[in-house]
Amino acid sequence: MVEGAKNDGARSQTLSRGIRVLEVLATSDRPRTIDELAADLGVHRSIVYRIVRTLEDHRLVARDSAGRCTPGAGLAVLAHGVSRDLQSVAVPELAAVAADLRMTCFVVVHDHGECITLASVEPRRAAGTVAEHPGTRHPLEHGAPGIALLTLLGTQGMGADVAERVEQARQQGYATSHDEVIPGLSSLAVPIPSRAPTCAAIGVVYVSTDRSPTELAERLQIAANAIGAQIG
Repeated sequence: MVEGAKNDGARSQTLSRGIRVLEVLATSDRPRTIDELAADLGVHRSIVYRIVRTLEDHRLVARDSAGRCTPGAGLAVLAHGVSRDLQSVAVPELAAVAADLRMTCFVVVHDHGECITLASVEPRRAAGTVAEHPGTRHPLEHGAPGIALLTLLGTQGMGADVAERVEQARQQGYATSHDEVIPGLSSLAVPIPSRAPTCAAIGVVYVSTDRSPTELAERLQIAANAIGAQIG
């Protein structure tokens, strides 16, 4: 007898397992390996591997260099009709921060082991601005935005220096960087607290400033909390 034939009827067992993988990843506090997901679902790892590869093709699951799985950025697209879209929620907050700090403000998400800029807003009345183009990608371990994301994702498989930076960012509530992603520029970022599957952070990029890192972080934290409250 085919497994589940009595009760499932026309239901797809493979689809059900795929949804279960997404549920496990969405509620996990760290990336999960294929073996761990197989144990969670009670099936052979080869089945989970095929499911993950398919979900990865649709950007619903992302895998890092060690093969660990996290929710993919494509889930934000699917969530558009259920909860307010991250980008549409973030842009007004980005504009407010850019105006207050006179710096380019942006929001990033974790995607396929990288930090990708989802949206950015430049200040209108600043003498000079720094562009942070949507779609810009860089490794998670480089730059304040990636370090802020890693405070949510964890540092398993990362080097000791990266783990130390992430732990420092957790303790102080923000991450900083200088001359890492773009030569001559500094950045500060904070994670966006949320139960939504998308892992995101908000940050600013600048050449120089008279404001302290704590002052910048406090303003970003207000925006991060406002965005997190709206996306769930």
